[in-house]
Amino acid sequence: MNSKKLIPEIQNYIDLVRSGTIEICKEQFQLIDYVEKCFKEENLFIDEESLNKYLSLEKYFPFDLYEWEIFCFTLHNCTYSKPGILRWPDLLIYVGRGSGKNGYLSFEDFCLISEYNKIKQYNIDICANSEEQARTSFDDVYNVLEENEKKLKRHFEWTKEIITNLKTKSKLKFRTSNAKTKDGGRPGKVDFDEYHQYEDYKTINVFKTGLGKKKNPRTTITTTDGDVRGGPLDSIKARALRILNEQGGDNGLLPFICKLDDEKEVDNPKMWDKANPSLHYNEELFREIQKEYIDYKEDPVSNSAFMTKRMNIPKGNKDAEVTSWENVLATNQPIPDLTGCTCIAGIDYAKTTDFVVAGLLFKYKGKYYWISHTWVCRNCNDLGRIKAPLEEWEKLGLLTFVNDVEVAPSIPALWLAEQGQKYNITTLGMDNYRYTLLAKALREVGFDTDKQGVNNIKLTRPSNQMLVAPTINSLFVNHNIVYGDTPLMRWYTNNTCKHAEKYDNITYAKIEPKSRKTDGFMAFVAAMCAGGSDLEDSGEEIDFDIGVYTY
Repeated sequence: MNSKKLIPEIQNYIDLVRSGTIEICKEQFQLIDYVEKCFKEENLFIDEESLNKYLSLEKYFPFDLYEWEIFCFTLHNCTYSKPGILRWPDLLIYVGRGSGKNGYLSFEDFCLISEYNKIKQYNIDICANSEEQARTSFDDVYNVLEENEKKLKRHFEWTKEIITNLKTKSKLKFRTSNAKTKDGGRPGKVDFDEYHQYEDYKTINVFKTGLGKKKNPRTTITTTDGDVRGGPLDSIKARALRILNEQGGDNGLLPFICKLDDEKEVDNPKMWDKANPSLHYNEELFREIQKEYIDYKEDPVSNSAFMTKRMNIPKGNKDAEVTSWENVLATNQPIPDLTGCTCIAGIDYAKTTDFVVAGLLFKYKGKYYWISHTWVCRNCNDLGRIKAPLEEWEKLGLLTFVNDVEVAPSIPALWLAEQGQKYNITTLGMDNYRYTLLAKALREVGFDTDKQGVNNIKLTRPSNQMLVAPTINSLFVNHNIVYGDTPLMRWYTNNTCKHAEKYDNITYAKIEPKSRKTDGFMAFVAAMCAGGSDLEDSGEEIDFDIGVYTY
Protein backbone atom coordinates (compact mmCIF):
# COMPACT_ATOMS: atom_id res chain seq x y z
CA MET A 1 0.00 0.00 0.00
CA ASN A 2 1.24 3.50 -0.85
CA SER A 3 1.41 5.61 2.31
CA LYS A 4 1.31 8.86 0.32
CA LYS A 5 -2.21 10.26 0.05
CA LEU A 6 -3.43 11.27 -3.38
CA ILE A 7 -5.85 14.10 -4.06
CA PRO A 8 -9.36 13.46 -2.67
CA GLU A 9 -10.86 12.85 -6.10
CA ILE A 10 -8.69 9.72 -6.33
CA GLN A 11 -8.15 8.87 -2.67
CA ASN A 12 -11.84 8.88 -1.75
CA TYR A 13 -12.55 5.92 -4.00
CA ILE A 14 -9.40 4.09 -2.89
CA ASP A 15 -10.51 4.49 0.73
CA LEU A 16 -14.01 3.26 -0.09
CA VAL A 17 -12.62 0.12 -1.74
CA ARG A 18 -10.42 -0.67 1.25
CA SER A 19 -13.01 0.28 3.87
CA GLY A 20 -14.88 -3.02 3.74
CA THR A 21 -18.24 -1.23 3.86
CA ILE A 22 -19.31 -2.78 0.55
CA GLU A 23 -18.25 -5.86 -1.37
CA ILE A 24 -15.60 -5.18 -4.02
CA CYS A 25 -14.40 -7.50 -6.77
CA LYS A 26 -10.81 -8.61 -7.12
CA GLU A 27 -10.18 -6.45 -10.19
CA GLN A 28 -10.97 -3.25 -8.25
CA PHE A 29 -8.43 -4.08 -5.55
CA GLN A 30 -5.90 -4.76 -8.29
CA LEU A 31 -6.74 -1.47 -9.98
CA ILE A 32 -6.24 0.75 -6.94
CA ASP A 33 -2.97 -1.04 -6.14
CA TYR A 34 -1.86 -0.45 -9.72
CA VAL A 35 -2.82 3.22 -9.71
CA GLU A 36 -0.96 3.80 -6.44
CA LYS A 37 2.09 2.04 -7.86
CA CYS A 38 2.03 4.24 -10.97
CA PHE A 39 1.88 7.41 -8.87
CA LYS A 40 4.72 6.13 -6.69
CA GLU A 41 7.03 5.02 -9.49
CA GLU A 42 6.21 7.50 -12.24
CA ASN A 43 6.47 11.27 -12.31
CA LEU A 44 2.72 11.83 -12.70
CA PHE A 45 0.89 15.08 -12.03
CA ILE A 46 -2.75 16.15 -12.00
CA ASP A 47 -4.08 19.35 -13.54
CA GLU A 48 -6.19 20.23 -10.50
CA GLU A 49 -7.23 23.60 -11.90
CA SER A 50 -8.86 21.99 -14.94
CA LEU A 51 -10.28 19.20 -12.80
CA ASN A 52 -12.03 21.64 -10.46
CA LYS A 53 -13.46 23.55 -13.41
CA TYR A 54 -14.75 20.38 -15.00
CA LEU A 55 -16.32 19.15 -11.77
CA SER A 56 -18.06 22.51 -11.32
CA LEU A 57 -20.21 21.57 -14.34
CA GLU A 58 -21.82 18.80 -12.30
CA LYS A 59 -24.40 21.36 -11.12
CA TYR A 60 -26.07 21.24 -14.52
CA PHE A 61 -26.73 17.50 -14.33
CA PRO A 62 -29.69 15.86 -12.58
CA PHE A 63 -27.42 13.46 -10.68
CA ASP A 64 -24.36 13.51 -8.46
CA LEU A 65 -21.20 11.76 -9.55
CA TYR A 66 -20.22 8.75 -7.46
CA GLU A 67 -16.73 8.23 -6.06
CA TRP A 68 -15.87 5.72 -8.79
CA GLU A 69 -16.92 8.15 -11.52
CA ILE A 70 -14.82 10.99 -10.14
CA PHE A 71 -11.92 8.55 -9.74
CA CYS A 72 -12.14 7.47 -13.41
CA PHE A 73 -12.71 11.04 -14.62
CA THR A 74 -9.65 12.37 -12.82
CA LEU A 75 -7.30 9.65 -14.03
CA HIS A 76 -8.63 9.67 -17.59
CA ASN A 77 -8.89 13.40 -18.21
CA CYS A 78 -6.59 15.29 -15.86
CA THR A 79 -3.64 13.01 -15.08
CA TYR A 80 -0.47 13.55 -17.12
CA SER A 81 2.90 11.80 -17.47
CA LYS A 82 4.43 14.86 -19.17
CA PRO A 83 3.01 18.30 -19.95
CA GLY A 84 0.29 17.76 -22.53
CA ILE A 85 0.63 13.96 -22.47
CA LEU A 86 -2.27 12.13 -20.84
CA ARG A 87 -1.23 9.17 -18.71
CA TRP A 88 -4.43 7.18 -19.37
CA PRO A 89 -6.00 8.48 -22.60
CA ASP A 90 -8.06 5.28 -22.98
CA LEU A 91 -10.68 4.23 -20.44
CA LEU A 92 -12.62 0.98 -20.19
CA ILE A 93 -15.69 1.06 -17.94
CA TYR A 94 -17.01 -2.50 -17.69
CA VAL A 95 -19.83 -2.43 -15.14
CA GLY A 96 -23.18 -4.13 -14.61
CA ARG A 97 -26.34 -2.71 -16.14
CA GLY A 98 -27.75 0.16 -14.08
CA SER A 99 -24.39 1.48 -12.83
CA GLY A 100 -24.78 4.81 -14.62
CA LYS A 101 -22.16 4.42 -17.32
CA ASN A 102 -24.15 6.51 -19.81
CA GLY A 103 -24.51 9.27 -17.24
CA TYR A 104 -20.76 9.22 -16.72
CA LEU A 105 -20.20 9.39 -20.46
CA SER A 106 -22.54 12.33 -20.94
CA PHE A 107 -20.83 14.29 -18.14
CA GLU A 108 -17.36 13.58 -19.46
CA ASP A 109 -18.28 14.59 -23.01
CA PHE A 110 -20.01 17.76 -21.84
CA CYS A 111 -16.84 18.75 -19.98
CA LEU A 112 -14.57 18.11 -22.95
CA ILE A 113 -16.62 20.17 -25.42
CA SER A 114 -16.85 23.00 -22.87
CA GLU A 115 -14.59 26.05 -22.83
CA TYR A 116 -12.68 24.52 -19.92
CA ASN A 117 -11.03 22.24 -22.48
CA LYS A 118 -8.56 24.61 -24.14
CA ILE A 119 -8.21 22.50 -27.29
CA LYS A 120 -10.19 24.07 -30.13
CA GLN A 121 -12.51 21.94 -32.27
CA TYR A 122 -12.20 19.00 -29.91
CA ASN A 123 -14.95 16.99 -31.58
CA ILE A 124 -16.41 13.90 -29.92
CA ASP A 125 -18.11 10.96 -31.63
CA ILE A 126 -20.38 8.68 -29.57
CA CYS A 127 -20.44 5.36 -31.42
CA ALA A 128 -22.73 2.37 -31.03
CA ASN A 129 -24.30 -0.34 -33.14
CA SER A 130 -27.76 1.23 -33.05
CA GLU A 131 -28.93 4.82 -33.22
CA GLU A 132 -30.99 4.38 -30.07
CA GLN A 133 -27.90 3.38 -28.08
CA ALA A 134 -25.64 5.98 -29.70
CA ARG A 135 -28.15 8.71 -28.82
CA THR A 136 -28.42 7.78 -25.12
CA SER A 137 -25.53 9.89 -23.79
CA PHE A 138 -26.00 12.51 -26.53
CA ASP A 139 -29.61 13.00 -25.46
CA ASP A 140 -28.48 13.35 -21.84
CA VAL A 141 -26.33 16.32 -22.84
CA TYR A 142 -29.09 17.70 -25.06
CA ASN A 143 -31.52 17.58 -22.13
CA VAL A 144 -29.02 19.36 -19.86
CA LEU A 145 -28.82 22.16 -22.41
CA GLU A 146 -32.60 22.34 -22.78
CA GLU A 147 -33.14 22.48 -19.01
CA ASN A 148 -30.47 25.15 -18.53
CA GLU A 149 -31.13 27.09 -21.69
CA LYS A 150 -30.89 30.58 -20.19
CA LYS A 151 -27.44 29.96 -18.73
CA LEU A 152 -25.97 27.83 -21.47
CA LYS A 153 -27.27 29.36 -24.72
CA ARG A 154 -24.38 31.85 -24.58
CA HIS A 155 -21.95 28.95 -24.74
CA PHE A 156 -23.63 26.31 -26.92
CA GLU A 157 -25.96 25.83 -29.82
CA TRP A 158 -27.72 22.53 -30.23
CA THR A 159 -30.04 20.47 -32.36
CA LYS A 160 -31.15 16.86 -31.97
CA GLU A 161 -28.29 15.88 -34.28
CA ILE A 162 -25.29 17.93 -33.17
CA ILE A 163 -24.17 20.04 -30.18
CA THR A 164 -21.58 22.79 -30.75
CA ASN A 165 -19.60 24.99 -28.38
CA LEU A 166 -19.80 28.53 -29.75
CA LYS A 167 -16.31 29.54 -28.62
CA THR A 168 -14.20 26.43 -29.20
CA LYS A 169 -16.31 25.05 -32.10
CA SER A 170 -16.06 21.61 -30.47
CA LYS A 171 -18.90 19.33 -31.57
CA LEU A 172 -20.65 16.34 -30.01
CA LYS A 173 -22.22 13.86 -32.44
CA PHE A 174 -23.58 10.33 -32.35
CA ARG A 175 -22.64 7.72 -34.94
CA THR A 176 -23.88 4.25 -35.77
CA SER A 177 -22.37 1.14 -37.26
CA ASN A 178 -22.60 1.94 -40.98
CA ALA A 179 -18.82 2.04 -41.39
CA LYS A 180 -18.92 3.11 -45.05
CA THR A 181 -19.96 6.67 -44.19
CA LYS A 182 -17.59 7.38 -41.31
CA ASP A 183 -14.19 8.04 -42.93
CA GLY A 184 -12.53 11.42 -42.85
CA GLY A 185 -13.41 12.63 -39.35
CA ARG A 186 -11.00 14.48 -37.07
CA PRO A 187 -12.33 13.73 -33.58
CA GLY A 188 -10.49 14.51 -30.40
CA LYS A 189 -12.34 11.72 -28.63
CA VAL A 190 -14.25 8.61 -29.64
CA ASP A 191 -16.70 6.84 -27.33
CA PHE A 192 -17.81 3.24 -27.79
CA ASP A 193 -21.05 2.53 -25.96
CA GLU A 194 -22.05 -1.11 -25.35
CA TYR A 195 -18.79 -2.42 -26.80
CA HIS A 196 -20.03 -6.00 -26.37
CA GLN A 197 -22.22 -5.62 -29.46
CA TYR A 198 -19.27 -5.40 -31.87
CA GLU A 199 -18.41 -8.70 -33.55
CA ASP A 200 -15.23 -7.49 -35.25
CA TYR A 201 -12.97 -4.43 -35.55
CA LYS A 202 -14.13 -3.20 -38.97
CA THR A 203 -16.41 -0.44 -37.68
CA ILE A 204 -14.25 0.25 -34.62
CA ASN A 205 -11.18 0.88 -36.77
CA VAL A 206 -13.07 3.26 -39.06
CA PHE A 207 -14.31 5.31 -36.10
CA LYS A 208 -10.80 5.48 -34.61
CA THR A 209 -9.00 6.37 -37.85
CA GLY A 210 -9.24 10.13 -37.29
CA LEU A 211 -7.78 10.06 -33.76
CA GLY A 212 -4.35 11.63 -33.36
CA LYS A 213 -5.07 14.67 -35.50
CA LYS A 214 -6.03 16.59 -32.37
CA LYS A 215 -3.99 17.03 -29.22
CA ASN A 216 -4.85 14.71 -26.29
CA PRO A 217 -6.79 12.06 -28.24
CA ARG A 218 -9.00 9.94 -26.01
CA THR A 219 -11.26 6.91 -26.19
CA THR A 220 -13.85 5.85 -23.63
CA ILE A 221 -15.41 2.39 -23.78
CA THR A 222 -18.52 1.77 -21.68
CA THR A 223 -20.15 -1.65 -21.65
CA THR A 224 -21.73 -4.53 -19.83
CA ASP A 225 -20.89 -8.05 -20.94
CA GLY A 226 -22.84 -9.59 -23.80
CA ASP A 227 -23.36 -12.66 -25.93
CA VAL A 228 -20.68 -12.11 -28.60
CA ARG A 229 -17.68 -14.30 -27.83
CA GLY A 230 -14.20 -14.04 -29.29
CA GLY A 231 -14.82 -10.44 -30.40
CA PRO A 232 -13.42 -7.03 -29.38
CA LEU A 233 -14.89 -7.17 -25.86
CA ASP A 234 -13.24 -10.46 -24.97
CA SER A 235 -9.99 -9.11 -26.41
CA ILE A 236 -9.99 -5.93 -24.34
CA LYS A 237 -11.07 -7.86 -21.22
CA ALA A 238 -8.06 -10.14 -21.66
CA ARG A 239 -5.82 -7.09 -22.12
CA ALA A 240 -7.30 -5.48 -19.01
CA LEU A 241 -6.57 -8.57 -16.92
CA ARG A 242 -2.97 -8.61 -18.16
CA ILE A 243 -2.62 -4.99 -17.03
CA LEU A 244 -4.13 -5.63 -13.60
CA ASN A 245 -1.94 -8.71 -13.13
CA GLU A 246 1.06 -6.62 -14.24
CA GLN A 247 1.87 -8.95 -17.10
CA GLY A 248 2.80 -6.07 -19.38
CA GLY A 249 2.43 -2.32 -19.73
CA ASP A 250 -0.97 -0.67 -19.98
CA ASN A 251 -0.17 1.42 -23.08
CA GLY A 252 -2.49 4.13 -21.79
CA LEU A 253 -5.53 1.97 -20.94
CA LEU A 254 -7.22 2.39 -17.56
CA PRO A 255 -9.30 -0.79 -16.97
CA PHE A 256 -12.22 -0.23 -14.59
CA ILE A 257 -13.78 -3.69 -14.23
CA CYS A 258 -16.69 -4.61 -11.95
CA LYS A 259 -18.06 -8.16 -11.86
CA LEU A 260 -18.82 -11.04 -9.55
CA ASP A 261 -15.71 -12.99 -8.59
CA ASP A 262 -17.67 -16.23 -8.86
CA GLU A 263 -21.08 -16.95 -10.36
CA LYS A 264 -22.20 -18.59 -7.08
CA GLU A 265 -22.04 -15.16 -5.44
CA VAL A 266 -25.22 -14.20 -7.27
CA ASP A 267 -27.20 -15.95 -4.52
CA ASN A 268 -25.94 -13.43 -1.95
CA PRO A 269 -27.42 -9.96 -2.65
CA LYS A 270 -24.58 -8.31 -0.71
CA MET A 271 -22.24 -9.46 -3.48
CA TRP A 272 -24.13 -7.62 -6.19
CA ASP A 273 -22.15 -4.47 -5.34
CA LYS A 274 -19.14 -6.18 -6.93
CA ALA A 275 -20.73 -5.89 -10.36
CA ASN A 276 -22.46 -2.54 -9.82
CA PRO A 277 -20.33 0.11 -8.05
CA SER A 278 -23.37 2.44 -7.74
CA LEU A 279 -25.84 -0.07 -6.34
CA HIS A 280 -25.35 0.77 -2.65
CA TYR A 281 -26.65 4.28 -3.39
CA ASN A 282 -29.77 3.18 -5.26
CA GLU A 283 -32.43 1.32 -3.27
CA GLU A 284 -34.91 1.37 -6.15
CA LEU A 285 -32.42 -0.29 -8.49
CA PHE A 286 -31.63 -2.88 -5.82
CA ARG A 287 -35.32 -3.82 -5.61
CA GLU A 288 -35.52 -4.14 -9.39
CA ILE A 289 -32.49 -6.44 -9.44
CA GLN A 290 -34.08 -8.52 -6.67
CA LYS A 291 -37.15 -9.07 -8.88
CA GLU A 292 -34.97 -10.03 -11.84
CA TYR A 293 -33.01 -12.43 -9.65
CA ILE A 294 -36.20 -14.31 -8.72
CA ASP A 295 -37.07 -14.62 -12.42
CA TYR A 296 -33.54 -15.82 -13.16
CA LYS A 297 -33.64 -18.54 -10.50
CA GLU A 298 -37.01 -19.80 -11.77
CA ASP A 299 -35.87 -19.90 -15.42
CA PRO A 300 -32.09 -19.44 -15.85
CA VAL A 301 -32.16 -20.14 -19.59
CA SER A 302 -34.76 -17.53 -20.55
CA ASN A 303 -33.28 -15.01 -18.12
CA SER A 304 -29.57 -15.58 -18.79
CA ALA A 305 -29.18 -11.83 -19.49
CA PHE A 306 -29.46 -11.28 -15.74
CA MET A 307 -26.07 -12.90 -15.17
CA THR A 308 -24.54 -11.59 -18.37
CA LYS A 309 -25.54 -7.95 -18.07
CA ARG A 310 -26.34 -7.36 -14.40
CA MET A 311 -23.46 -9.40 -12.95
CA ASN A 312 -20.99 -9.41 -15.86
CA ILE A 313 -20.83 -13.20 -15.80
CA PRO A 314 -21.56 -14.26 -19.40
CA LYS A 315 -23.79 -17.31 -19.41
CA GLY A 316 -25.19 -17.82 -22.89
CA ASN A 317 -27.88 -20.42 -23.36
CA LYS A 318 -26.59 -23.28 -21.23
CA ASP A 319 -29.05 -25.73 -22.72
CA ALA A 320 -27.93 -24.93 -26.27
CA GLU A 321 -24.22 -24.07 -26.26
CA VAL A 322 -21.68 -26.82 -26.85
CA THR A 323 -19.74 -25.77 -23.77
CA SER A 324 -18.96 -22.62 -21.79
CA TRP A 325 -16.81 -19.89 -23.33
CA GLU A 326 -14.26 -20.47 -20.58
CA ASN A 327 -13.91 -24.07 -21.76
CA VAL A 328 -13.59 -22.90 -25.37
CA LEU A 329 -10.81 -20.50 -24.35
CA ALA A 330 -9.08 -23.38 -22.58
CA THR A 331 -8.50 -25.01 -26.00
CA ASN A 332 -5.71 -22.44 -26.46
CA GLN A 333 -2.87 -24.67 -25.25
CA PRO A 334 0.46 -25.45 -26.97
CA ILE A 335 0.43 -28.30 -29.48
CA PRO A 336 3.45 -30.64 -29.32
CA ASP A 337 5.31 -31.81 -32.42
CA LEU A 338 3.19 -34.80 -33.35
CA THR A 339 5.22 -35.90 -36.37
CA GLY A 340 4.80 -39.63 -36.92
CA CYS A 341 1.87 -39.91 -34.52
CA THR A 342 -1.33 -41.80 -35.29
CA CYS A 343 -4.40 -39.67 -36.01
CA ILE A 344 -7.91 -39.72 -37.44
CA ALA A 345 -8.93 -37.26 -40.14
CA GLY A 346 -12.25 -35.44 -40.18
CA ILE A 347 -13.78 -33.45 -42.98
CA ASP A 348 -16.84 -31.22 -43.35
CA TYR A 349 -17.85 -30.50 -46.93
CA ALA A 350 -21.43 -29.30 -46.88
CA LYS A 351 -21.40 -27.35 -50.16
CA THR A 352 -18.72 -26.81 -52.81
CA THR A 353 -19.47 -23.06 -52.79
CA ASP A 354 -19.24 -22.56 -49.03
CA PHE A 355 -16.74 -23.38 -46.27
CA VAL A 356 -14.75 -26.62 -46.36
CA VAL A 357 -12.69 -27.90 -43.42
CA ALA A 358 -10.33 -30.83 -43.06
CA GLY A 359 -8.52 -31.70 -39.86
CA LEU A 360 -6.53 -34.27 -37.92
CA LEU A 361 -7.33 -35.57 -34.45
CA PHE A 362 -4.54 -36.85 -32.21
CA LYS A 363 -4.46 -38.20 -28.68
CA TYR A 364 -1.27 -37.46 -26.78
CA LYS A 365 -0.73 -37.93 -23.06
CA GLY A 366 -4.44 -37.89 -22.31
CA LYS A 367 -5.32 -34.77 -24.34
CA TYR A 368 -6.92 -34.54 -27.77
CA TYR A 369 -5.23 -32.26 -30.30
CA TRP A 370 -7.01 -30.93 -33.37
CA ILE A 371 -5.06 -29.50 -36.33
CA SER A 372 -7.21 -28.24 -39.21
CA HIS A 373 -7.40 -26.00 -42.24
CA THR A 374 -10.32 -24.16 -43.82
CA TRP A 375 -11.02 -23.25 -47.44
CA VAL A 376 -13.55 -20.52 -48.25
CA CYS A 377 -15.07 -20.09 -51.68
CA ARG A 378 -15.04 -16.44 -52.76
CA ASN A 379 -18.44 -17.07 -54.37
CA CYS A 380 -20.02 -18.02 -51.05
CA ASN A 381 -23.32 -16.15 -50.81
CA ASP A 382 -23.00 -15.80 -47.04
CA LEU A 383 -19.72 -13.83 -46.98
CA GLY A 384 -21.53 -10.49 -46.77
CA ARG A 385 -23.32 -11.59 -43.59
CA ILE A 386 -20.23 -12.92 -41.82
CA LYS A 387 -18.66 -10.44 -39.41
CA ALA A 388 -15.71 -12.59 -38.38
CA PRO A 389 -12.22 -11.33 -39.45
CA LEU A 390 -11.71 -13.91 -42.21
CA GLU A 391 -8.98 -11.92 -43.99
CA GLU A 392 -7.03 -11.63 -40.74
CA TRP A 393 -7.35 -15.38 -40.19
CA GLU A 394 -6.09 -15.97 -43.72
CA LYS A 395 -2.96 -13.96 -42.87
CA LEU A 396 -2.48 -16.23 -39.85
CA GLY A 397 -2.56 -19.24 -42.17
CA LEU A 398 -5.75 -20.64 -40.69
CA LEU A 399 -7.77 -20.51 -43.90
CA THR A 400 -7.37 -20.11 -47.63
CA PHE A 401 -9.72 -18.21 -49.92
CA VAL A 402 -10.40 -20.09 -53.16
CA ASN A 403 -10.90 -17.72 -56.09
CA ASP A 404 -12.99 -20.09 -58.15
CA VAL A 405 -16.59 -21.07 -58.65
CA GLU A 406 -16.21 -23.74 -55.97
CA VAL A 407 -13.81 -25.44 -53.60
CA ALA A 408 -12.84 -28.39 -55.75
CA PRO A 409 -12.91 -31.80 -54.00
CA SER A 410 -9.23 -32.25 -54.88
CA ILE A 411 -8.21 -29.35 -52.60
CA PRO A 412 -9.01 -30.91 -49.19
CA ALA A 413 -8.08 -34.36 -50.54
CA LEU A 414 -4.59 -33.18 -51.51
CA TRP A 415 -4.19 -31.48 -48.11
CA LEU A 416 -4.94 -34.80 -46.43
CA ALA A 417 -2.44 -36.53 -48.71
CA GLU A 418 0.24 -34.00 -47.73
CA GLN A 419 -0.52 -34.47 -44.05
CA GLY A 420 -0.24 -38.21 -44.58
CA GLN A 421 3.44 -37.72 -45.40
CA LYS A 422 3.99 -36.37 -41.88
CA TYR A 423 1.42 -38.17 -39.75
CA ASN A 424 -0.03 -41.68 -39.63
CA ILE A 425 -3.66 -41.14 -40.72
CA THR A 426 -5.61 -44.34 -40.10
CA THR A 427 -9.23 -43.33 -40.75
CA LEU A 428 -11.28 -40.52 -42.23
CA GLY A 429 -14.64 -39.49 -40.78
CA MET A 430 -17.17 -37.51 -42.78
CA ASP A 431 -20.91 -37.01 -43.17
CA ASN A 432 -22.64 -39.90 -44.89
CA TYR A 433 -24.59 -37.52 -47.14
CA ARG A 434 -21.48 -35.71 -48.46
CA TYR A 435 -19.37 -38.69 -49.46
CA THR A 436 -20.46 -38.66 -53.10
CA LEU A 437 -19.09 -35.12 -53.51
CA LEU A 438 -15.62 -36.27 -52.48
CA ALA A 439 -15.49 -39.98 -53.36
CA LYS A 440 -13.35 -39.75 -56.53
CA ALA A 441 -10.85 -37.27 -55.08
CA LEU A 442 -10.50 -39.28 -51.87
CA ARG A 443 -9.94 -42.55 -53.75
CA GLU A 444 -7.11 -40.90 -55.68
CA VAL A 445 -5.25 -40.14 -52.47
CA GLY A 446 -5.87 -43.52 -50.82
CA PHE A 447 -9.18 -43.24 -48.98
CA ASP A 448 -12.09 -45.50 -49.85
CA THR A 449 -14.90 -47.52 -48.31
CA ASP A 450 -14.74 -50.70 -50.35
CA LYS A 451 -12.09 -50.67 -53.09
CA GLN A 452 -9.94 -53.86 -52.98
CA GLY A 453 -10.65 -54.41 -49.34
CA VAL A 454 -9.80 -50.85 -48.31
CA ASN A 455 -12.19 -49.51 -45.66
CA ASN A 456 -10.63 -46.42 -44.11
CA ILE A 457 -13.55 -44.02 -44.36
CA LYS A 458 -16.16 -43.90 -41.62
CA LEU A 459 -19.40 -42.38 -42.90
CA THR A 460 -21.12 -40.74 -39.94
CA ARG A 461 -24.77 -40.15 -39.11
CA PRO A 462 -26.57 -38.25 -36.32
CA SER A 463 -26.72 -41.49 -34.33
CA ASN A 464 -22.90 -41.48 -34.23
CA GLN A 465 -22.93 -37.92 -32.83
CA MET A 466 -25.22 -39.09 -30.04
CA LEU A 467 -22.66 -41.69 -29.01
CA VAL A 468 -19.67 -39.33 -28.86
CA ALA A 469 -21.45 -36.24 -27.42
CA PRO A 470 -20.90 -37.25 -23.75
CA THR A 471 -17.19 -37.81 -24.45
CA ILE A 472 -16.85 -34.44 -26.20
CA ASN A 473 -18.56 -32.73 -23.27
CA SER A 474 -16.20 -34.41 -20.79
CA LEU A 475 -13.14 -33.40 -22.82
CA PHE A 476 -14.22 -29.75 -22.84
CA VAL A 477 -15.08 -29.67 -19.13
CA ASN A 478 -11.68 -31.13 -18.24
CA HIS A 479 -9.82 -28.88 -20.72
CA ASN A 480 -8.55 -31.88 -22.64
CA ILE A 481 -9.38 -30.58 -26.12
CA VAL A 482 -6.60 -28.47 -27.64
CA TYR A 483 -6.87 -26.32 -30.78
CA GLY A 484 -3.74 -24.23 -30.18
CA ASP A 485 -4.10 -20.47 -30.57
CA THR A 486 -6.72 -20.80 -33.29
CA PRO A 487 -9.49 -18.17 -33.09
CA LEU A 488 -11.14 -19.68 -36.16
CA MET A 489 -11.80 -22.96 -34.34
CA ARG A 490 -13.03 -21.10 -31.27
CA TRP A 491 -15.44 -19.24 -33.56
CA TYR A 492 -16.69 -22.47 -35.13
CA THR A 493 -17.25 -24.04 -31.71
CA ASN A 494 -19.08 -21.01 -30.32
CA ASN A 495 -21.36 -21.01 -33.37
CA THR A 496 -22.51 -24.58 -32.72
CA CYS A 497 -25.42 -25.60 -30.53
CA LYS A 498 -26.50 -28.88 -29.01
CA HIS A 499 -29.76 -30.29 -30.29
CA ALA A 500 -31.69 -32.62 -27.97
CA GLU A 501 -33.02 -35.65 -29.78
CA LYS A 502 -35.33 -38.36 -28.46
CA TYR A 503 -34.47 -39.62 -24.98
CA ASP A 504 -32.21 -36.56 -24.44
CA ASN A 505 -29.60 -37.78 -26.91
CA ILE A 506 -27.49 -34.93 -28.29
CA THR A 507 -26.57 -33.99 -31.85
CA TYR A 508 -24.95 -30.78 -33.09
CA ALA A 509 -26.41 -27.99 -35.23
CA LYS A 510 -25.89 -24.38 -36.28
CA ILE A 511 -27.04 -21.56 -34.01
CA GLU A 512 -27.64 -19.41 -37.09
CA PRO A 513 -27.50 -20.92 -40.59
CA LYS A 514 -25.97 -18.12 -42.67
CA SER A 515 -23.55 -15.91 -40.73
CA ARG A 516 -22.21 -18.28 -38.06
CA LYS A 517 -20.39 -21.19 -39.63
CA THR A 518 -19.77 -24.46 -37.79
CA ASP A 519 -17.75 -26.41 -40.37
CA GLY A 520 -14.56 -26.72 -38.33
CA PHE A 521 -16.35 -28.07 -35.29
CA MET A 522 -18.39 -30.49 -37.38
CA ALA A 523 -15.17 -31.80 -38.97
CA PHE A 524 -13.86 -32.38 -35.43
CA VAL A 525 -17.07 -34.20 -34.51
CA ALA A 526 -16.73 -36.37 -37.65
CA ALA A 527 -13.22 -37.37 -36.54
CA MET A 528 -14.53 -38.20 -33.06
CA CYS A 529 -17.29 -40.32 -34.62
CA ALA A 530 -14.73 -42.14 -36.77
CA GLY A 531 -13.00 -43.57 -33.72
CA GLY A 532 -11.80 -40.66 -31.62
CA SER A 533 -13.00 -42.23 -28.40
CA ASP A 534 -10.81 -45.29 -29.06
CA LEU A 535 -7.85 -43.40 -30.53
CA GLU A 536 -4.48 -44.72 -29.39
CA ASP A 537 -2.53 -42.38 -27.12
CA SER A 538 0.64 -41.47 -29.04
CA GLY A 539 2.21 -40.21 -25.84
CA GLU A 540 2.39 -43.81 -24.70
CA GLU A 541 3.83 -44.95 -28.01
CA ILE A 542 6.67 -42.41 -28.23
CA ASP A 543 9.26 -42.40 -25.48
CA PHE A 544 11.57 -39.64 -26.71
CA ASP A 545 11.35 -35.95 -25.84
CA ILE A 546 9.73 -33.73 -28.41
CA GLY A 547 9.63 -29.98 -28.79
CA VAL A 548 6.55 -27.83 -28.53
CA TYR A 549 5.13 -25.33 -30.94
CA THR A 550 1.86 -23.43 -31.15
CA TYR A 551 -0.42 -23.20 -34.16
